[in-house]
Amino acid sequence: MPEDPMILLSYVNLKLRDFYPGLDAMCEDMDVSRAEIEEKLGGAGFCYNAEQNRFV
Repeated sequence: MPEDPMILLSYVNLKLRDFYPGLDAMCEDMDVSRAEIEEKLGGAGFCYNAEQNRFV
């Protein structure tokens, strides 16, 4: 996973848009921590929107 929050945002939103129905499915499949992603992106001012299935 990218360390830079802006690159991480782009990477995660691309994965969510093209491959996964939700954040939990992506995290489980990729074996990554949802809390860690939300913490990194939250620190940059983004939060997960389940209706849109992306970080905004």
